[in-house]
Amino acid sequence: MRKGEILGLKWQDLDFKLGIIYLYNTKNGEKREVPINEMVKTALLRTPKHPDSPYVFCDRNGKPFRNVRKSFFTALRKAGIINFRFHDLRHTFASHLVMSGVDLNTVRELMGHKSLEMTLRYAHLSPDHKRRAVDILNKRMDTIWTPEPKSRIAEKKHVFVTH
Repeated sequence: MRKGEILGLKWQDLDFKLGIIYLYNTKNGEKREVPINEMVKTALLRTPKHPDSPYVFCDRNGKPFRNVRKSFFTALRKAGIINFRFHDLRHTFASHLVMSGVDLNTVRELMGHKSLEMTLRYAHLSPDHKRRAVDILNKRMDTIWTPEPKSRIAEKKHVFVTH
């Protein structure tokens, strides 16, 4: 989800029974549904609910957070992460989905993109992932191009079929 979608999230937009987050105010103006996995569900259920606010992420007065920059950079510093922006989380999400074998159209839908071209800008693959991909092809081609040993071919010639 985009930062604005996260910060504008309301409790009524969460359906824990169906495991869906409903997004109504998206960048491209189209309603979107985002599945909730167990980790997200647990985190949301542990989030304290303000008694007078509909927002999931709000300040003491129940107003939605508008800027989480200071907290985000504090978390990065404590984790030892450098040269990283909040928006980079979307790149990481897309890249890991692609490297896990999720098809690009599904990634596109989860990201809320209208076009595959936009998704491709986010779906960077690691060099190791690319290397594993060509290694898979190498193994597949090896079974196609490697001739059978002559002894195996000779065995096949002496096979009799009886009914």
